[in-house]
Amino acid sequence: MVTREQALAYHSGGRPGKIKIVPTKPTVTQDDLSLAYTPGVAEPCREIYKSPDEVFRYTARGNLVAVVTNGTAVLGLGNIGALASKPVMEGKAVLFKRFADVDVFDIEIDSTDPQEVIRVCQLIAPTFGGINLEDVRAPDCFEIERTLSETLDIPVFHDDQHGTAIISGAALLNALQITSRRIEEARIVFSGAGAAGISCARLYRDLGARPENIVLCDSQGVIHKGREGLNPYKQEFAIETDARTLADALRGADVFVGLSQGGLVTPAMVESMAPKPLVFAMANPDPEIDPEQVRNVRDDAIMATGRSDYPNQVNNVLGFPFIFRGALDVRASCINEPMKLAAVSALAELARRGEAVPEAVRRAYPNETFDFGPNYIIPKPFDPRVLLYVAPAVAQAAMDTGVARKPVEIGAYEKRLEQTIGDLATL
Repeated sequence: MVTREQALAYHSGGRPGKIKIVPTKPTVTQDDLSLAYTPGVAEPCREIYKSPDEVFRYTARGNLVAVVTNGTAVLGLGNIGALASKPVMEGKAVLFKRFADVDVFDIEIDSTDPQEVIRVCQLIAPTFGGINLEDVRAPDCFEIERTLSETLDIPVFHDDQHGTAIISGAALLNALQITSRRIEEARIVFSGAGAAGISCARLYRDLGARPENIVLCDSQGVIHKGREGLNPYKQEFAIETDARTLADALRGADVFVGLSQGGLVTPAMVESMAPKPLVFAMANPDPEIDPEQVRNVRDDAIMATGRSDYPNQVNNVLGFPFIFRGALDVRASCINEPMKLAAVSALAELARRGEAVPEAVRRAYPNETFDFGPNYIIPKPFDPRVLLYVAPAVAQAAMDTGVARKPVEIGAYEKRLEQTIGDLATL
């Protein structure tokens, strides 16, 4: 486990923080500087003024993403505000760069007013090829993302919602296959009805889950038709049911999806689930129930968590770098539902393929096996093949749905990505 002292030393040692900006063109001579700034810089400015799309030819916009937060729902820390969230956003920038060679400016907005966050993003949009919303509380995040998606012509993606949904969705499809279930027949119970919970439930519906088979529970219990005071996002999932508590809902359930807090699920609850239950306890740092507790009562369960020290880690880094890579490379105007579903399918397929994982993965996880089955339902974050599967799938879906403004030939694109993997190995 990482200690407090190690974490603080890592962030403060040498040059403070985790990111820096470096020039991509020579800056050695006076002529270099004259090209980089005045007078030479005027020429690309004139070209962009005449034809706005030339911005992607003459500037870094096409490979630049804004990671935007107001710090109201930082993972494991809560509402710590914009300033204290900056180390997390710098960390997000590192992941974008390390896994997909996407550059990032982190933007911390000192406001809890959704309209102010929206307006800031709208005003700075010309700088960026895409916007990744991060750690914004529900229900504000829904309004912010919806409005930005409707008013901007660049990809907007709230990772706490869609990233978790995409990765867990791929794991769900594979776990259902292993246990010989169909998603249309699976009873799925959620603990947590915030941004991640509601977005996962929506995506699972898109994958085929029946609305009447999805039960959401929040801190007040089951979200049902008779409950008053539900916001519109929770009301969307209110169903007719006699269940009132999480324990009630889990009796006979096929799938548990935890996006709430540690320790909420007891061994007795898991014991009451259907044969071969799927237990996705994804609260961080402490899952809703520990894998050891699950194994003690159900040796037929398939378990996933958000932690790296257990098999089947549902880690958002499997999604956002590669989704943005594919979207940026075809200059997509948005990240739509088919693009998200394409990412789900690509991740699920990679784990099912039965190919030997690269040596880098085995070194990173020396005590694990990688045969498709109960302990390997989702690829590992350090698997370089994720880039080759997810980015082309997203790019293809963007082209198929008419939101790509710079189509690519997929075979040639995959070869380009292979070269990117080699470059990333040096970071």
